[in-house]
Amino acid sequence: MFTSQVDVRLSLSSLRLRVAGVSLLLIFAPAVRAAGTPPPTASSVMESSFPTPTAAQLQAGARVAQTCAACHGLDGNATSTEFPKLAAQHADYIVKQLHDYRTAKGAKGPARVNPIMNGVAATLTEAQIRDVALYYSRQTFKPGVASTGGKELKLGQSIWMAGIADRAVPACASCHGPSGAGMPSRYPRVGGQWQTYLETELQMFRNDRRTNSPEMHDIASRMTDRQLAAAADFAAGLRASSE
Repeated sequence: MFTSQVDVRLSLSSLRLRVAGVSLLLIFAPAVRAAGTPPPTASSVMESSFPTPTAAQLQAGARVAQTCAACHGLDGNATSTEFPKLAAQHADYIVKQLHDYRTAKGAKGPARVNPIMNGVAATLTEAQIRDVALYYSRQTFKPGVASTGGKELKLGQSIWMAGIADRAVPACASCHGPSGAGMPSRYPRVGGQWQTYLETELQMFRNDRRTNSPEMHDIASRMTDRQLAAAADFAAGLRASSE
């Protein structure tokens, strides 16, 4: 149902808009950019900064992934809702997160704090970070399901597709896409991710316990617990067109 080509009907007060996935990005993306920041070009958000991986890189990434398998699964499909699925995640995003788990030169601490991941990231070389990111990005993703229905699912759908006008919250789809597939060099794939994990991360963004995305802190800080949970649950049930 929710693919990058799907037409989405949105009702805001008495106004009805009919937009396709790309149009949705153009309508809502300005709401999450800092003032004076030029809009990203199509190529800068739709293309990965990594070339097609070589067989040697994928093999090297698979070796690194053995260290990650206990939590994330060797194929990137974590079985515990506490840990994110990494299969088919954009390599650019995985690389950024691993860098954020490390303490940059001159910094007082890592940009993203997690005792386990801080320790793991500190042991990896740049080549290993690249290779494991490429490896997981090429694994087959096993999507989840939305756990609620009725009003809560409709609330999540409304937030995902239209945002929350009276709280100046942009549509989730404006960055992550109608199907939650994200954009390779800019926004992560969240469609089909564990609802529990997504809700926890949104809470952490709101409470300043995760500080490596000012955009997400700004958005989550304007949402209620119910709205965060509904948006996370709706995202968990999304599918890319190929799944």
